[in-house]
Amino acid sequence: MDSMTNKAAAALGSYAPEDVTFLLKRVEMQTTDVAAKEEAIQSGRRHYSEMISTEKAPTAEYMELFAKAMETGAERMGVETARLAHAIAASVEGPITLVSLVRAGVPLGVVLNRAIKALGRDVEHYGVSIIRDKGIDDEAMRTILATRPVEGIVFVDGWTGKGAITGQLEASFRVYSDERPKFVVLADPCGRASLAASGDDWLIPSGILGCTVSGLISRSILNKDVVGPGDYHACVQWDHLAEHDISRSFVDEVWKHTKPALEVEIPCVWHEDTRRQHREAADAAVVWVVEENGVTNINRVKPGIAEATRAILRRMPEKVYVSSPTDPELAALMHLIEDRGVPYVVAPEKIAPYRAVTLIQKVS
Repeated sequence: MDSMTNKAAAALGSYAPEDVTFLLKRVEMQTTDVAAKEEAIQSGRRHYSEMISTEKAPTAEYMELFAKAMETGAERMGVETARLAHAIAASVEGPITLVSLVRAGVPLGVVLNRAIKALGRDVEHYGVSIIRDKGIDDEAMRTILATRPVEGIVFVDGWTGKGAITGQLEASFRVYSDERPKFVVLADPCGRASLAASGDDWLIPSGILGCTVSGLISRSILNKDVVGPGDYHACVQWDHLAEHDISRSFVDEVWKHTKPALEVEIPCVWHEDTRRQHREAADAAVVWVVEENGVTNINRVKPGIAEATRAILRRMPEKVYVSSPTDPELAALMHLIEDRGVPYVVAPEKIAPYRAVTLIQKVS
């Protein structure tokens, strides 16, 4: 237990310590060029989690678009987080443990943690890695379960895309419990989460930024050169972007809306009928993109505003499907499309319930 305590005590990330404990191993490693990374992933030579590419600072113009997203998005996120907090508090007896999936789940997890504390509940919040095809970080889960009951664990992510991580989470969680994992998101367009504030594919402001809104940490890494037996999954801390870091100010801004909403909002409910409708529509949209483009590897399809945006920032996009190029919620995405010369196709009926879908280039 001593080694676990020491691992968990290492300060990581740029959030306030009371807001989240990252159960990750901080490492330094050589970065991989985006084109080389794409070829290695698609050829099957390396798993995406073995490599990391350097993150760049968002431009001033892009941050202006982020500020616009905050004008309406911060209030919506704040109010909906209050509703999620009430729903979690009502459904969990005893201690609540929020396990945010690194890294998109962390900003929501921070605000949820504050909200559940404000409701007078015993709550702890951790940031933990989950990797498609590899599973959740078992070492991190063992650290949590050494002091917290499994019945109170609630996994948190920002949104769902195709539902791959949901499936990975359900498979991984069987090691720890016979129950299905409680999985909470703000937006669940593909209908895979157990609790969501809505099924809308909307512009969650934290979804269009990377480390600068996620505590300056990279996407999680699982590479045997830096992760040994008994280690947590790894991450790089991008300190070169410290002057651009808005992680704390972002959650503080959202919290301004969550705190008063806790007094008046009621718990959100995510009905199975609604989830099923979203699942069917989302599956049909992905199938359409796959068939339209002869896609053989479904991982090249990145649906939803946040995933579509991140794919342009981090990967090599072939094209983007959008519901409307003039939709204000797609302004940041359209800026990236035009800035980088990515072709786009307007197909609102075909991609619903998503408002955007990015197709990654086939390079191998």
